[in-house]
Amino acid sequence: MPPAQASPLLRKLEETQRRHEELTAMLNDPASLGNSQRLVAATREAGQLEPIVARYRDYLRAETAIEELQGLIDNKADREMAELAATELPEARAKVEALFESLKDEFLAAEDNAVDSFFLELRAGTGGEEAALFCRDLFEMYRRYAETKRWRFDVSDFSTSDRGGFKEVIINMRGHGAYRHLRFEGGGHRVQRVPETEAQGRIHTSAATVAVLPELPDVKIDINPKDVEEFGCRGGGPGGQNVNKVETGWMIKHKPSGLLFKMTEHKSQAQNKERAWALLRATLYDAAQAKQHAQTSARRLMMGSGDRSQRIRTYNFPQNRCTDHRLGGEGGGEKNFNLDQIMAGDLDPLVQALIELDKMQRIESL
Repeated sequence: MPPAQASPLLRKLEETQRRHEELTAMLNDPASLGNSQRLVAATREAGQLEPIVARYRDYLRAETAIEELQGLIDNKADREMAELAATELPEARAKVEALFESLKDEFLAAEDNAVDSFFLELRAGTGGEEAALFCRDLFEMYRRYAETKRWRFDVSDFSTSDRGGFKEVIINMRGHGAYRHLRFEGGGHRVQRVPETEAQGRIHTSAATVAVLPELPDVKIDINPKDVEEFGCRGGGPGGQNVNKVETGWMIKHKPSGLLFKMTEHKSQAQNKERAWALLRATLYDAAQAKQHAQTSARRLMMGSGDRSQRIRTYNFPQNRCTDHRLGGEGGGEKNFNLDQIMAGDLDPLVQALIELDKMQRIESL
């Protein structure tokens, strides 16, 4: 049988099934055909819930099969059937356990997987030129990871330093599971190594920050057009290559917050304008969410809120060690990963450990 903490999750799954039934009835109601906006929203939500509901029904059928086998075992009148049922019971229980674990993963991942586009924003922190070079290293780490997963990785905006590092770079990422795997990257990333400019061989500590900003089409953010300045600009790729001779880029400034974004990833200025507005909405929404979390006690426990000020990870080059400070090891210590593998884009061991920790915390919070 599932563990004791499963009951709240099963109640949530029952609610999900009822919601799916309501949506199905709505879609089959001729009255819904007259409201295209409502129909599209209901179709999208029903499609997102369908895999979870189907898996939940498989789980319920497997539970029923166990009850039937137990009934045969308890029936002393037919010893042969009771013995046969007893031999089948362990396999049936194992199936229920497997279905429950799969169901738990799918339920917890459903909300994350609904985000099919997000912005990954990297900024150099303390440490001057070394911080900018580290920011570029993080950029390459995420780029390699995206390549192995075949996710879209489009540079939307960037600002380079004198030695080729990044003062700032914004990436638009898309792909199934991309947000699920990278949502915990938000926060402060610290590096300890000997900089290229260090003649004495001394280890320096520098930092970069990462923000993960989901693009949520159903979230409405009210922006007064009078608060925004926008205009066309030229663009180019990281490092200065392919600089456009025409103004295909788009720059947007939100005066109340001071936010300034330049989009150059597309050849079409209209597309860059759309992406700039999307990033502005995502950033303002993230700021509103952070403010709300700060005013309540519902803030995440160990995983944190993704606040830039929260140091989440240290990259120690002399010891070839990457330490994520949210992951506890034996005896409450921190868990370390091979830094060479991490910087090469092999993030899966670290990411999976974070997903498992998040899963445990979310189950406990239900």
